[in-house]
Amino acid sequence: MNLLFVADALDHFKTYKDTTFAMMREARRRGHVLFACGPQDLHWRSGGTVQARLRQVTLTGRSGKDVHDWFEAGPELVRNLASFDAVVMRKDPPFDSEYFYATHLLERAEAEGARVFNSPRALRDHPEKLAILEFPQFTPPTLVTRAAADVREFHAEHRDIILKPLDGMGGMGIFRVKDDGLNLGSIIETLNRDGAQTIMVQRFLPAIEAGDKRVLVIGGEPVSHCLARIPQGGEVRGNLAAGGKGVAQPISARDEEIARTIGAVLAPRGLMLIGLDVIGDNLTEINVTSPTGFQEITNQTGVDVAALFVDALEAGGRPS
Repeated sequence: MNLLFVADALDHFKTYKDTTFAMMREARRRGHVLFACGPQDLHWRSGGTVQARLRQVTLTGRSGKDVHDWFEAGPELVRNLASFDAVVMRKDPPFDSEYFYATHLLERAEAEGARVFNSPRALRDHPEKLAILEFPQFTPPTLVTRAAADVREFHAEHRDIILKPLDGMGGMGIFRVKDDGLNLGSIIETLNRDGAQTIMVQRFLPAIEAGDKRVLVIGGEPVSHCLARIPQGGEVRGNLAAGGKGVAQPISARDEEIARTIGAVLAPRGLMLIGLDVIGDNLTEINVTSPTGFQEITNQTGVDVAALFVDALEAGGRPS
């Protein structure tokens, strides 16, 4: 198959841990032809189709912590997205206006025959913090609001809470307020900007000490092992970007229940790959833009997550 990856700049990849790199490496191992572009390279003109300025990518076989020459890029080409067997959208958050516009171009490409994973419409319809609202049976007590009074009432009820912005990533902007309510007012002001910005508040889950688990679901099926991201050094955040330690482990019966229930709902909507954040027995987020953790799980357990992804891509893509 000819595969187009819409991603961040390849020369910024950290190949020793990057999930998109793992996908590309496995796809190339199977003989698929790789191309890459960024969202800024997508364009459409009236009377035509959605196209991209892109380059064919050849893997050099080199990877590692300080390796940047892991690929060679061919000359710039311009091709219709519908000419590819699959288009893999792997642009990292933030989900800002430009990401939003890119999903519209990708959706137009779908109408022209392109096969895009994850589905652009599904990416827009499932913001990563708010997607959990559809599955309240799995979530901790949660509040979504712009009102400071609502947050204060929630704190008075639950006494120990987590506050976070809806557009954060990698643990950015997450605050914990304990029973004493110290700095609650200033944290609310910082996050909701005097009522101008909606935030999420959740009851603090002590199980975070055992890790914020990333449970991967591919084609509606849970991967057998997850990555528990364990906070370090007094941090409340387990995100790897915030210094958390990643420990792979088998998923629990509760993890599997959550994953199968959500996978059965979201996979038919075009979300072939999702990453659930689970603390203890509670679902806290549903990640759909560019879920990660493939290499950490594979390196620690031998479960080849990239192979599972490419299996699903081959099953959903158009044969050459």
